[in-house]
Amino acid sequence: MAGTGPHKRPGRRSAGELEGAVLAALWAAERPRTPAEIQAELGGDLAYNTVHTILKRLYDKGLVLRDADGRRGAYRPTRDAAELTAAAMRDALDRGPDPIAALQHFVTGLSPAEEQILRELLGESSP
Repeated sequence: MAGTGPHKRPGRRSAGELEGAVLAALWAAERPRTPAEIQAELGGDLAYNTVHTILKRLYDKGLVLRDADGRRGAYRPTRDAAELTAAAMRDALDRGPDPIAALQHFVTGLSPAEEQILRELLGESSP
């Protein structure tokens, strides 16, 4: 939850946090979900209109698809969590002035297990 800065009310979540929560609810579902279903899963403190607005933003960003279901729509993610994380990592590397340095810093922060998996993915053997 967001802090209590001069422009934030206590307990108020940022748009990014809400988008993440809505995506997590969609990833956990085995079928497309309606805004009302997502609202119920996320708790009663969010208005239906807020959930609908977040879904529209995610749709505009190409992160969810809307399936027509009679008069109401149900939403499903376009990518799974791992694909979205990988795309965000790629975007971050592309934005930075020195992607190699960024990768070096990233790799030095990996746990031994993560490092081993990375080595296996790259086709290297253990040191």
